[in-house]
Amino acid sequence: MTYWFFDTYIPDRMMPGLERYINEGIMPGHFLTAVLENDLAEAFGRADTENLKNMRAYVGYLYNEAPIDCWGSPAKVREWIEMGGLKGKRAAEAAREESGEA
Repeated sequence: MTYWFFDTYIPDRMMPGLERYINEGIMPGHFLTAVLENDLAEAFGRADTENLKNMRAYVGYLYNEAPIDCWGSPAKVREWIEMGGLKGKRAAEAAREESGEA
């Protein structure tokens, strides 16, 4: 499903990789990784023409829709992947609650 942000959008073909990363911590391709790591030069260098024109939508999506701890720096991206995304985060929270560490 296309995500629209003002007059820009994230193409349908890009959403599955973004959603897999957020939900399961699966490493996306180089372009999305650069966007997630907040590496502007690398993201623009790796973007195809369609994504280049729609970079604003990625920023809007991450800022408005994505968990704040899954993007913004290489360290955050690495930790998100190691945690297993939202699924891993929720499992870790459930385990802490079950053990009484909440």
